[in-house]
Amino acid sequence: MKVIKKGLSIMIASIVSPLAFSAVTPEAQKNNDWYKEGQAKIVEKLQQARPTKAKNVILFVGDGMGVSTLTAARILKGQLAGKSGEEGYLSFETFPYSALVKTYNVDAQTPDSAGTMTAMMSGLKTDAGVLGVNEDVERGKCASVKGNEVITALELAEIKGLSTGLLSTARITHATPAAAYAKSADRNWEDISDMKIDDHAERADCEDIALQLVNFEKNLEQRYAGVDVDGIDVVMGGGRRHFLPKDKAFNSIDAVSDIEGDRTDSRNLVAEWSALYPNGQYIMDQTGFDAIDTEKTERLFGLFNESHMQYEADRTNDVAGEPSLSQMTTTAIQILDNNEKGYFLTVESGRIDHGHHAGSASTALHDAIEFSNAVQAALDATNDEETLIIVTADHSHVFTIAGYPKRGNPILGKVVGIGATEPSKALDGNPYTTLGYSNGLGFRDLGTETNADAIYSLDAVVGRQDMTDIDTTAAGYHQEATVPLGSETHAGEDVAIHTSGPGAHFIQGTVEQSVVFHLIDRALGLVGQ
Repeated sequence: MKVIKKGLSIMIASIVSPLAFSAVTPEAQKNNDWYKEGQAKIVEKLQQARPTKAKNVILFVGDGMGVSTLTAARILKGQLAGKSGEEGYLSFETFPYSALVKTYNVDAQTPDSAGTMTAMMSGLKTDAGVLGVNEDVERGKCASVKGNEVITALELAEIKGLSTGLLSTARITHATPAAAYAKSADRNWEDISDMKIDDHAERADCEDIALQLVNFEKNLEQRYAGVDVDGIDVVMGGGRRHFLPKDKAFNSIDAVSDIEGDRTDSRNLVAEWSALYPNGQYIMDQTGFDAIDTEKTERLFGLFNESHMQYEADRTNDVAGEPSLSQMTTTAIQILDNNEKGYFLTVESGRIDHGHHAGSASTALHDAIEFSNAVQAALDATNDEETLIIVTADHSHVFTIAGYPKRGNPILGKVVGIGATEPSKALDGNPYTTLGYSNGLGFRDLGTETNADAIYSLDAVVGRQDMTDIDTTAAGYHQEATVPLGSETHAGEDVAIHTSGPGAHFIQGTVEQSVVFHLIDRALGLVGQ
């Protein structure tokens, strides 16, 4: 026992400051070289200038990209490159600052994208299902919007004279992108046909979300007296159906429905946008995208799909072709960067969320990897001394990484334990996968099908299945789920935020989601203008 105590004392003495075991007084220690050197380094670090003002800000939102999605995506990315995967990073995971973000809505423990993105864009948390308004609004009550509108970072950037851009792989009228520009008592009012309002007087005072995008400049100038803006400079995403009349004559060349447009007011908003902005360019396919001259293009409006853009894994199957998120990001930056005052760009990977809702981990993770590529594209196209890049998510999903798979085990595969060569067996005698969902439509083996939404035409299959002879790494495999639901749901835990560039260091610890707006504001000086 004495030997043990003696050894412990020596060990402690070796790792604790020499001051604790010295007879020299603290005042005398200040004359020692090691003390002087240490103090000099502390002072140097404290005096390091950390820039807080940015010329440009890019906000990346991985819709539904919870921490488990980050982990699984980084592993899959590494494994696709022939590595074990666990040791790698997504592009933004190397950023110098990160934090956790609380995602709840004012009225919801587990949030939706409308409320969460409104918080990030306005600095105010609000209810689930509403856009660009505070919590005093009544969902579905159009008249309640008036007086409860909140101003967004994109609108403030417009007022300041910055160029602005909005990209999404979802419909551009969908909740996350719409929260940047729309004021709506219901996220589902994407076009007039979605607005089932019996009171015609109330309806007259309410614009659908697609119309608000086209009327963005006019609406903003009417809302704030004396304001003069020139409208959003770059918009690219899906959702063409909400801008076209319900008339087959207006179908695009890649229409998948017999009648592509949904609008019941006979308005062609694409034509209206083109009339408003004769200096603008409208594109709807890969050919049009590839022809863009970013040095000469002043304004760009791209609607690449009738509904959402394709999943990244399914993108090559698009009828007319559509650009990737990273391609859109690079092009948007090159156009917006022509403004010497700077720009504010929002980039959403909307289909990470949709892949999870469909219970397809493979689909969601491939979109998350492309999201990482888009962030890298932004890093390559910008100067980190003048551009603040923020990467976060609006909410998480009930997506799990479980079991005890060995290092390097295929993340989409069945669990194979440490030292084993065959899949582990559950108590029911069947193998099981590392990835799973706690609710949703559950198991499906659709083979090589790359469109995860194909599952919605099928009935739910929940509970345990015999996967002995099934390739769970195939694109069409959908993980098992415990609770049967028509669609997998969001989750309520915190999500991550990663920041790089001027002002990035203000993000640390655990923060409210509304802090994202204040980070943008502090960097660009929006509210104080």
